[in-house]
Amino acid sequence: MELAGAVLTLAGSVFLFLGALGLLRMPDIYNRMQAGTKATTLGSILFLTGLALYQWGSGSVQKTAVLILFIVFTNPLSSHTLARASHAVGIPLTGRSAIDRLADSGKNT
Repeated sequence: MELAGAVLTLAGSVFLFLGALGLLRMPDIYNRMQAGTKATTLGSILFLTGLALYQWGSGSVQKTAVLILFIVFTNPLSSHTLARASHAVGIPLTGRSAIDRLADSGKNT
């Protein structure tokens, strides 16, 4: 169990690093939110699962499961809310973005 926990913790750390790298490399706020949210959600899930496997007998599995559920529900929701608010106040997309479906639908708020 300790080896599987260590491998999952390392994999989670890699995804968290890639999420941070995505925040630096992406051209606008919308792409940064997408890269950061997807990578950090998966990275946090893998990292916490690895910690739970590493400390299997300590009774922390239930607490870790609650944390994972909290992350799964709140991370994408908060990212979506921030993206909608950014669009509503007029933060522009990068010139490389092909389509703005929210502006095309007429629902700016």
